[in-house]
Amino acid sequence: MATAGAARTRAVTLGSAVLALALAAGCSSSTSTKSAGGDTAKDGKVTLNVDLFGTFGFKEAGLYAEYQKLHPNIEIKQTDTQDEAQYWQALQTKLAGGGGLADVQGIEVGRIASVVQKQADQFTDLKSLGLGPASDELVPWKGSAATTPDGKLLGLGTDIGPEAMCFRADLFKQAGLPTDRDQLAQKWSTWDGYLALGKQYTAKAKAGNTWTDSAASVFAAEVGQQRVRYFDEQGKPVYETSPAVKAAWNTSVSLVKDGLSAELPEWTPEWNKAFSTGKFATLSCPAWMGGYIKGQAGDAGKGKWDVAPGPGKTGNWGGSYLAIPRTSKHAKEAADLIKWLTAEEQQVTLFKKLGSFPSNKAAQAAIKDVKDPYFSDAPIGQIFSEAAAAMPAQVLGADDQVVTKAFTDALGEVERTRTAPDAAWKHAMDNVRNATGG
Repeated sequence: MATAGAARTRAVTLGSAVLALALAAGCSSSTSTKSAGGDTAKDGKVTLNVDLFGTFGFKEAGLYAEYQKLHPNIEIKQTDTQDEAQYWQALQTKLAGGGGLADVQGIEVGRIASVVQKQADQFTDLKSLGLGPASDELVPWKGSAATTPDGKLLGLGTDIGPEAMCFRADLFKQAGLPTDRDQLAQKWSTWDGYLALGKQYTAKAKAGNTWTDSAASVFAAEVGQQRVRYFDEQGKPVYETSPAVKAAWNTSVSLVKDGLSAELPEWTPEWNKAFSTGKFATLSCPAWMGGYIKGQAGDAGKGKWDVAPGPGKTGNWGGSYLAIPRTSKHAKEAADLIKWLTAEEQQVTLFKKLGSFPSNKAAQAAIKDVKDPYFSDAPIGQIFSEAAAAMPAQVLGADDQVVTKAFTDALGEVERTRTAPDAAWKHAMDNVRNATGG
């Protein structure tokens, strides 16, 4: 997952309450002996604490319940922060203090380079726990991104984020637009085509209904189609001079200028509500977004949403890792859990139930014919598999998420405070330099 991302993922902010709960996990009780990262009851039952962001879907898909049934000596407790940025900040606080860490910590794909380059000593080498072969079962770049120069494997990959376009077929029909997936894929085969169709839609749509949610989501999707985004292979920053990044910026700015954006910041309560009210008709849609839409639009959205190949028919937005902090007292049990969660059968289950696209190669082969009744029986297995096959193996920098946030905030200025695009771009560059010391 994702998302959204981050990627993945994601909406309600728990802030300091989550940190307090995580820290509380390290306290003792009258019935069990606890230590940082896990607790063992007097009867030998092990509690594994799992700390995630957004919606990985393990609990929702019933995987924890299944694992605990298979392993009666294991109890899994998950804490979850919907906003990945706040999750990451809390994780940094816990890593610095050395306490309150879970047995398993989620890492967003945009953070994995930072972990590998700056915090490798804080996490367990999964190869030392016998998980090297499990990483080999994933697409090659997934494992390599989580591997240090000296060969330590710091995370097992969960999902990846091949991109498509989710759309409200009922709203398209009301506005006189085609709803056939192949026809739409042809009309918006480019981002210029996507904007052009958006103008047609807004000319006929009901008042208050717009083309898409925000400039930031379009920017993320277009940038996600590039192999080199913000940093090159040597780690040199290129975000300021990259033609691809500038093109994505210009697309997003045009979206605002033409009145095609609902101007809704992602992962906010207002954005969540809009999924059920029909505030926007299209959404840049990495695979994991399907589960999020189902959660927000609910049963009433079934059959209204659909999925088609998006502009460029590829892209990579989101995806995550599971890592084990060095402080875990139950590293072996944690390793067994994450190996199982990322294995073929479980990744197939997650795709069928929540749309999380597998990083496991065998699972990818198993889901190609999957259709989703919620999304009007869209052939999501085929659509996302084809996007994944063309997906670039992205070059990740240690500060990828810092740059992403700077552009997201700057596009929010363009939308909500009508800041001139050139001024907002400068603000983004200044904010990146201030955050990274560059």
